[in-house]
Amino acid sequence: MLTVKAFSFNPVEENTYILYNEKKQCCIIDPGCYFPEEKEKLKEFIVENAFQPVLLLNTHCHLDHVFGNKFVHDTWKLSLHIHKKEKPMLDLAPASGQIWQLPFDNYDGEIVYIKEGSVIKIGDDELAIRFTPGHSPGHVIFYDEPDGFAISGDVLFNGSIGRTDFPGGDFDTLINSIQTQLFTLPDDTKIYSGHGRMTTIGFEKMNNPFVKLY
Repeated sequence: MLTVKAFSFNPVEENTYILYNEKKQCCIIDPGCYFPEEKEKLKEFIVENAFQPVLLLNTHCHLDHVFGNKFVHDTWKLSLHIHKKEKPMLDLAPASGQIWQLPFDNYDGEIVYIKEGSVIKIGDDELAIRFTPGHSPGHVIFYDEPDGFAISGDVLFNGSIGRTDFPGGDFDTLINSIQTQLFTLPDDTKIYSGHGRMTTIGFEKMNNPFVKLY
């Protein structure tokens, strides 16, 4: 069983997630910690709970989701896992940081490419990888079927959807990703987005003005 812990980091209020199991193994998804005190907060939570970090994952590589990649790598020696089509976004992130006046040191370690349709393990627990481009070219979500939740990055929000005006974004592609990869999940599936509050698939089907079905 995986438990979700969320942090809101950096000036964009990005959601960073730690998933952990009963054996105290954990993975870190989209570490957006930018300021020193945010990095310390993330580290303190892991150390105080005696967790063993085993995975570093990015749903996508826009700058607010990758600020803390290097910190996590340097602290726990974890290699970054991303979809291959997201590598250009990772390379672009420092330049975006300069534009947004948020300079940072980008991750420069080994990259492990993950594929849609496969699973990735946190000990005995599995996350299914679903390919959800549209907000960015190589965006993925991580779906935990037994526990009934998905870490959805910036695809689907509570009452909204991800922006498509960034490089590599496409509105029609995003809508297709939501309809084929998220709305095919059970209605009670909890959606932990890259920004804002948790929601469910059923709620968004009925209430999201961009993609509601009813």
